[in-house]
Amino acid sequence: MMDCKRALTQAAEKLGAEATEDTVLAEAKQILRESGKVQAGKRADRATSAGTVAVAKSGNAAAAVSLLSETDFVARNEDFKALAQKLADHFVQNDPGDDPLSAVIDGKTVKELIEDAVAKIRENIQLGAVKRISSEGAVGVYVHHDSTKAALVALANSGNGYEDLASKIGIQVVALSPEFISKDGVDQDRLEKEIAIERQRAIEDGKPEEIAEKIAQGKVNKEFLQQVVLTEQAWYADQSKRTAEVMGGAKVTRFIRIEAGKPPTDTTV
Repeated sequence: MMDCKRALTQAAEKLGAEATEDTVLAEAKQILRESGKVQAGKRADRATSAGTVAVAKSGNAAAAVSLLSETDFVARNEDFKALAQKLADHFVQNDPGDDPLSAVIDGKTVKELIEDAVAKIRENIQLGAVKRISSEGAVGVYVHHDSTKAALVALANSGNGYEDLASKIGIQVVALSPEFISKDGVDQDRLEKEIAIERQRAIEDGKPEEIAEKIAQGKVNKEFLQQVVLTEQAWYADQSKRTAEVMGGAKVTRFIRIEAGKPPTDTTV
């Protein structure tokens, strides 16, 4: 409120005798906008280790946006969360492209909207990841209860029940952080490195090289793949089942895991 009063006073003084209600308001808005840019610049080097994630869904498309802040207190701020949701609502309808900060929403770029928020909230705010997903099949979304993590999941299948299944797979993605959809997607170099690590461990435990190789293969297949491959993971709601069993005939074509302050995981078949 004090900033607004100060801006109105400065605008009236600047315009002098030519001041009218409309011109003073327009000038005051410009002063506040410039102030926001200055405040954003001053705070730009501060670490943004907290934040929120917002998602939006429209038909067979969904978007997720992470908006970063310095503190958890701001991450829970209603204006901050509303800005994140506004961005998600825009990007579910519009491809974010390579420069989402330049996207225009209600006459302002995303960069300007964030600068306005910095001026109001007085904390460094940065745009984190922006992701959009679409499919000819069902699309599901899941946002964790603390609003710091979310998942978008696309299936090749469509029809009754598949959207709900995609959303449940989203819970799996958020909870267990898979890196790949199926074993076929695991990079061969990654597999060989994991096998080499386990082989060396077995050798150091005194196992002959031939036995060490078998132990390494078994551990990688049993432990590593079950950790990083979605279809091989134990299902979050029933550890006796693999995710592949719950999916039945459904096929995941892409999933995205987004978490405030961390690089997103974006995996396709």
